[in-house]
Amino acid sequence: MSLEKDHKNTTNLQFINPTKLYDPTPNAYSHISIVENFNRVIHIAGQGGENIDGVLSLDFEQQVIQTLENIKNALTAADVNISNIAVLRVLIVDHDDQKHKILIKQIEKMWNNTPFPACTLIPVPRLALPNMLIEIEVTAYC
Repeated sequence: MSLEKDHKNTTNLQFINPTKLYDPTPNAYSHISIVENFNRVIHIAGQGGENIDGVLSLDFEQQVIQTLENIKNALTAADVNISNIAVLRVLIVDHDDQKHKILIKQIEKMWNNTPFPACTLIPVPRLALPNMLIEIEVTAYC
């Protein structure tokens, strides 16, 4: 099989972007994540942009930053890190190109030039809390 990119890391995850599919890396995700030889599966419920007091900024970028910080805190509580993440499911209220660019920029910062997990972005009309603009669910393996 001819692969455009085939990255492995120490968590038994492999990320693949086949040459017969477009290169998704500019959009901060991989087409395929393969998980092998794992001991634990970690499912992190959809995290939003609320801080520890449950307060949501009205600014989309601030919510994205807080959402990713909440994910890091959840991963730490499960004794894993971003290198263990295989899949992200992102829900965005009133998704548009500007919000997509903000999301990509923040995911690139968090993954810091390492392979991106597989990701599905789902535009939605609203989320669980009033003023909640983003929610990200995570599946990690270790």
